[in-house]
Amino acid sequence: MRPPSDGMPPRHPDGTLPPRQYGGDYPTQGEMPGRGEMPSRGGEYPGGRPVQSGEPFGQGAGPGGEMTAYPRRQPMARPPRPAGRHRRAVPASLPDTAPALVLAVPGDTDLSSSPVADLAAVLRVDNPAVDVRIARIDEAGHGDPAGIRTILTQAAEHRPEGPASAVVIPLLASPHPVINRKVREAVTAAGTNAVISGFVNSNALIAEALHIRLAEAGLARADRVRLFSIVTAADGIIIATVGGPEAAMAANVTSVLLAARLALPVITASMDSQPSVQEAAMRLKDMGANRLAIAPCIIGPEATRSDIESLAVGAECAAPIGAHGNVAKLAANTYGMVISSMQFPGEQRQLKED
Repeated sequence: MRPPSDGMPPRHPDGTLPPRQYGGDYPTQGEMPGRGEMPSRGGEYPGGRPVQSGEPFGQGAGPGGEMTAYPRRQPMARPPRPAGRHRRAVPASLPDTAPALVLAVPGDTDLSSSPVADLAAVLRVDNPAVDVRIARIDEAGHGDPAGIRTILTQAAEHRPEGPASAVVIPLLASPHPVINRKVREAVTAAGTNAVISGFVNSNALIAEALHIRLAEAGLARADRVRLFSIVTAADGIIIATVGGPEAAMAANVTSVLLAARLALPVITASMDSQPSVQEAAMRLKDMGANRLAIAPCIIGPEATRSDIESLAVGAECAAPIGAHGNVAKLAANTYGMVISSMQFPGEQRQLKED
């Protein structure tokens, strides 16, 4: 009868382990099928064949003496990184020849004390390499120091001919055909090489700004979390625009995004055309919404007194977007997109990521 085993190999009387025994001849590395002894750098394969320069790692002698290569992972070209939300809209450094960023302000606005001055200050702090200027579209007269023609002429004097001397951004939250035509006429009259561009991809940022203004007025929740036990101050929102039917139609996407944020019905209306704010209020009441709130989709200067008076429909009204940080972000994004394809003479532009 065999003695019980504890799973350990037997030991010699002196405590040492016996040498490992195999049932037969164990093949050595060079005798294993499909593999060969790996030569050192500059050495030879078994059989006397020298190692060829550039030969893949892991080659060996297969059956019959032919050389076989093990599969290797090939390096892949790294694709360029797409622009992300945390990338800078404007390079951290720009040459002196880079165009100026000109905010074109509609209406008879005091540029020194209006929200436009605050927007310009935010842009200068966030983008110190950009020459930010404010210009009035409706000039007080030929030679108005704050007029758009004078500002464009001054910007062109300090920049060489060739690339654009300024990027003109009308300060509008939605398209306004009348104001846009005035801007084109003023830039043409100035005789300078300037690029006119509206806000780029503004729907999401405008919807966020409207949400914040409604929350500040106590007309909506400040966060996106909706609980059934929470009663909000409004159960229907009207987005009021200026600029005719085109502006109201362009704000439809903004209304969808705002409705998703608030989980409330949102309808777009126009202060100066159809569909009117009164019609939008009637539609919401027909849907069962009794507590209405108006979110003016305007920065401020583009609305006239009659536009503001059209909001008196028995609903509470939030403040205009004004000097919101999202407006400054939109202006910087638009400027960065315009200059991304420009080449400035005399200096090479270096894009730096923070």
